Amino acid sequence: MNGLSLSELCCLFCCPPCPSRIAAKLAFLPPEPTYSIQTDETGARGTLRLTDRAEWQFSDKELESIEVFYTRSKRGNRIACMFVRCASNPKYTILFSHGNAVDIGQMASFYIGLGSRINCNIFSYDYSGYGASTGKPLERNLYADIDAAWQALRARYGISPDCVILYGQSIGTVPTVDLASRFECAAVILHSPLMSGMRVAFPDTRRTWCFDPFPSIDKASKISSPVLVIHGTEDEVIDFSHGLEMYEKCPTPWNRSGLRAPDTMT
Repeated sequence: MNGLSLSELCCLFCCPPCPSRIAAKLAFLPPEPTYSIQTDETGARGTLRLTDRAEWQFSDKELESIEVFYTRSKRGNRIACMFVRCASNPKYTILFSHGNAVDIGQMASFYIGLGSRINCNIFSYDYSGYGASTGKPLERNLYADIDAAWQALRARYGISPDCVILYGQSIGTVPTVDLASRFECAAVILHSPLMSGMRVAFPDTRRTWCFDPFPSIDKASKISSPVLVIHGTEDEVIDFSHGLEMYEKCPTPWNRSGLRAPDTMT
């Protein structure tokens, strides 16, 4: 039945796991913060202060290109945000939701390199309980966190949705898919996406249970923007099959040649 063993089914029906506990075990491993944000008197602007745990210490010129500040999510958590100016007149800005076990302090050097290569500015944020963000790392907080980042990007920098590319990596694809299912943007990039939490824990799961965390597979069909899926065939954390299934579910996926795949693809 649905690819699960009898013992697994008995466990699910008799003692279903708490979604938040599944989520915590599968997804949330916040590192020790690699940075802090020192705000000015108004609290509107901040200065990035890297700790000794940061893998990369920036030059003064690089630090000048990084703007950090706080915004507030609808769940009341203070969310640390980072805007990296890599281009003077970019066509697109990437809203980047990073993977697990890192914070934006660790990712900043990658953002500078990525934005410089593709001539885009990068906007990123830390999930609740990560880096300098307050609160706890919970699934419902993920969705509130990216909503706050989306609103901050648009309000603070005046960037319209058709100039924003949503990029999610690993656990970061969860809030990315959720946001993309509700708002249209220039494009969506899903890097090693997961279908759902239960499908990662129990690979033979064929449906979404009511207690299944991160049900991205059920939201993918609501994404109206073009979607590029990137997934390693030898991924040992999130199986390659997750990327394939997510690709199939998206109404407007893009293939390797950069051309739109047929809408009839199943």
